[in-house]
Amino acid sequence: MKSAVTVSLVPEARGGPFVYHGDLPAACREAKALGFDAIELFPPGPDAVDPKELRKLLDDNGLSLAAVGTGAGWVKHKLTLTDPDHVARAKAEDFVRAMIDFAGGFGAPAIIGSMQGRLAPGQHPFAATGSLHLALADLGRHAEQYHVPLLYEPLNRYETDIVNTLATGVGLVAAHGGRVKLLADLFHMNIEEANLADAIRAAGPHVGHVHFADSNRRAAGMGHTDFGPVVAALRDIGYAGYLSAEVFPLPDSGTAARQTIESFRRYTGQSNRARG
Repeated sequence: MKSAVTVSLVPEARGGPFVYHGDLPAACREAKALGFDAIELFPPGPDAVDPKELRKLLDDNGLSLAAVGTGAGWVKHKLTLTDPDHVARAKAEDFVRAMIDFAGGFGAPAIIGSMQGRLAPGQHPFAATGSLHLALADLGRHAEQYHVPLLYEPLNRYETDIVNTLATGVGLVAAHGGRVKLLADLFHMNIEEANLADAIRAAGPHVGHVHFADSNRRAAGMGHTDFGPVVAALRDIGYAGYLSAEVFPLPDSGTAARQTIESFRRYTGQSNRARG
């Protein structure tokens, strides 16, 4: 397994669950100094970061790009893939498609989390899940050209009323032939799952990415989640991807990052830049 830390460049998301905000070069330098393998990036849009500049930053700091979030599509533009209006849904798909193109150039997957939306007034759940299923099919095929999956993240009940558990997520992504994988966010799972390790084992090969967060959405080790069984379950399913810290920068970014990498090493038994 590999370690990653989140960097948000979305001004509207300041105060959200991202370890670093705003200063991408500084975040990369600190990630390198602490021994992270990668960063997970949340840009305002597909054209917000020059790919050549990002490539240089990553190379200079010995980092990879773990994934790219699409949440700015909702935060900045209020776009969702389940909007009852087909024109709005098309705009949402176009936004995600462009983010896939940006991420794919780095061999990284794009994440669909908040852009899945929630039920509109009067909208039938079957209509929303149907729209989401079609969007995942189309966007998963688009991601396939970059040899990466599309990542779909079940969220807790306070953030969406469409898909809340890994089991329900498996029911949504299983039809897409591996083009769409689940993002298992341990914070959301702490709210919705009866047992985190059992949920991971049941999802098995459908798990494609992990957000490494404690029960209070702080860095791992700053809440009450027992990460030993979680990491054991990930090993049982053969997971070799990223444990990425999508957590609040509390009490500050540096402390959250250090706590994350210390917990990563403690629970995985891996030292700096251990690969696989």
